[in-house]
Amino acid sequence: MQKTIALVAHDHKKPDLVKWSLAHKTELTKHKLVATGTTGGILQKELDLDIHCFKSGPLGGDQQIGALIAEGKLDCLIFFWDPLNPAPHDPDVKALLRLCSVWNLPVACNVSTADMLLTSPLFINNDYQRDIPDL
Repeated sequence: MQKTIALVAHDHKKPDLVKWSLAHKTELTKHKLVATGTTGGILQKELDLDIHCFKSGPLGGDQQIGALIAEGKLDCLIFFWDPLNPAPHDPDVKALLRLCSVWNLPVACNVSTADMLLTSPLFINNDYQRDIPDL
Protein backbone atom coordinates (compact mmCIF):
# COMPACT_ATOMS: atom_id res chain seq x y z
CA MET A 1 0.00 0.00 0.00
CA GLN A 2 1.34 3.37 -1.02
CA LYS A 3 1.88 5.88 1.78
CA THR A 4 2.24 9.64 1.61
CA ILE A 5 5.58 10.72 3.04
CA ALA A 6 6.59 14.35 3.65
CA LEU A 7 10.26 15.25 3.31
CA VAL A 8 11.44 18.48 4.91
CA ALA A 9 14.89 19.79 5.87
CA HIS A 10 16.37 23.02 7.13
CA ASP A 11 19.18 24.51 5.06
CA HIS A 12 22.06 22.98 7.03
CA LYS A 13 20.31 19.59 7.00
CA LYS A 14 19.40 19.41 3.30
CA PRO A 15 22.62 17.52 2.39
CA ASP A 16 21.80 14.94 5.08
CA LEU A 17 18.28 14.47 3.70
CA VAL A 18 19.60 14.11 0.14
CA LYS A 19 22.14 11.51 1.25
CA TRP A 20 19.51 9.65 3.28
CA SER A 21 16.98 9.76 0.44
CA LEU A 22 19.51 8.40 -2.05
CA ALA A 23 20.27 5.53 0.33
CA HIS A 24 16.52 4.75 0.59
CA LYS A 25 15.49 5.59 -2.95
CA THR A 26 14.19 2.08 -3.70
CA GLU A 27 11.74 2.23 -0.79
CA LEU A 28 10.81 5.87 -1.43
CA THR A 29 9.82 5.11 -5.04
CA LYS A 30 6.95 2.99 -3.70
CA HIS A 31 5.27 5.97 -2.04
CA LYS A 32 3.79 9.36 -2.79
CA LEU A 33 6.33 12.00 -1.81
CA VAL A 34 5.62 15.59 -0.82
CA ALA A 35 8.07 18.22 0.34
CA THR A 36 8.50 21.87 1.11
CA GLY A 37 9.57 23.88 -1.93
CA THR A 38 13.32 24.25 -1.78
CA THR A 39 13.89 20.81 -0.29
CA GLY A 40 11.54 19.21 -2.82
CA GLY A 41 13.29 20.87 -5.75
CA ILE A 42 16.68 19.62 -4.59
CA LEU A 43 15.35 16.11 -4.00
CA GLN A 44 13.64 15.98 -7.42
CA LYS A 45 16.93 16.86 -9.09
CA GLU A 46 19.06 14.46 -7.03
CA LEU A 47 16.65 11.49 -6.95
CA ASP A 48 14.92 11.93 -10.31
CA LEU A 49 11.59 11.15 -8.60
CA ASP A 50 8.18 12.77 -8.79
CA ILE A 51 7.79 14.88 -5.64
CA HIS A 52 4.90 17.26 -5.04
CA CYS A 53 6.48 20.52 -3.89
CA PHE A 54 4.59 22.89 -1.62
CA LYS A 55 5.78 26.40 -0.88
CA SER A 56 9.10 26.95 0.83
CA GLY A 57 8.85 26.36 4.59
CA PRO A 58 9.07 30.03 5.63
CA LEU A 59 6.49 30.95 2.98
CA GLY A 60 3.86 28.53 4.24
CA GLY A 61 5.12 25.10 3.16
CA ASP A 62 5.38 23.88 6.76
CA GLN A 63 1.76 24.90 7.25
CA GLN A 64 0.67 23.18 4.04
CA ILE A 65 2.20 19.94 5.31
CA GLY A 66 0.56 20.59 8.67
CA ALA A 67 -2.78 20.79 6.87
CA LEU A 68 -2.16 17.32 5.39
CA ILE A 69 -1.58 16.01 8.90
CA ALA A 70 -4.77 17.60 10.24
CA GLU A 71 -6.77 16.25 7.28
CA GLY A 72 -5.42 12.71 7.77
CA LYS A 73 -3.68 12.73 4.38
CA LEU A 74 -0.10 12.14 5.56
CA ASP A 75 1.37 8.85 6.78
CA CYS A 76 4.74 10.03 8.08
CA LEU A 77 7.03 13.02 8.23
CA ILE A 78 10.79 12.96 7.71
CA PHE A 79 11.89 16.37 8.99
CA PHE A 80 15.60 16.96 9.40
CA TRP A 81 15.44 20.20 11.37
CA ASP A 82 18.42 22.07 12.68
CA PRO A 83 18.24 22.47 16.47
CA LEU A 84 21.41 24.58 16.57
CA ASN A 85 20.33 27.26 14.09
CA PRO A 86 16.97 28.80 14.91
CA ALA A 87 14.94 29.59 11.81
CA PRO A 88 12.86 32.75 11.40
CA HIS A 89 9.83 30.51 10.99
CA ASP A 90 10.60 28.54 14.17
CA PRO A 91 6.97 28.82 15.40
CA ASP A 92 5.85 27.03 12.20
CA VAL A 93 8.37 24.27 12.85
CA LYS A 94 7.13 23.79 16.40
CA ALA A 95 3.53 23.80 15.17
CA LEU A 96 4.34 21.09 12.62
CA LEU A 97 6.00 18.89 15.24
CA ARG A 98 3.10 19.56 17.62
CA LEU A 99 0.61 18.35 14.99
CA CYS A 100 2.57 15.12 14.63
CA SER A 101 2.12 14.51 18.35
CA VAL A 102 -1.54 15.54 18.37
CA TRP A 103 -2.40 13.21 15.47
CA ASN A 104 -0.05 10.38 16.50
CA LEU A 105 1.86 10.67 13.23
CA PRO A 106 5.27 8.97 12.91
CA VAL A 107 7.97 11.61 12.59
CA ALA A 108 11.73 11.27 12.20
CA CYS A 109 13.92 14.26 12.95
CA ASN A 110 17.32 12.70 12.30
CA VAL A 111 19.00 10.07 10.14
CA SER A 112 18.92 7.32 12.77
CA THR A 113 15.20 7.62 13.41
CA ALA A 114 14.42 7.96 9.70
CA ASP A 115 16.42 4.78 9.02
CA MET A 116 14.48 2.88 11.66
CA LEU A 117 11.10 4.21 10.55
CA LEU A 118 11.47 3.53 6.83
CA THR A 119 13.02 0.08 7.29
CA SER A 120 10.61 -1.11 9.96
CA PRO A 121 8.66 -4.22 8.95
CA LEU A 122 5.58 -2.49 10.36
CA PHE A 123 6.06 0.32 7.83
CA ILE A 124 7.13 -1.84 4.90
CA ASN A 125 4.46 -4.53 5.30
CA ASN A 126 1.62 -2.22 6.33
CA ASP A 127 1.26 -4.23 9.52
CA TYR A 128 0.73 -1.17 11.68
CA GLN A 129 -2.45 0.83 12.06
CA ARG A 130 -1.79 3.95 14.08
CA ASP A 131 -4.48 5.14 16.42
CA ILE A 132 -5.83 8.45 15.20
CA PRO A 133 -7.30 10.42 18.08
CA ASP A 134 -11.00 11.18 17.94
CA LEU A 135 -10.80 14.85 18.77
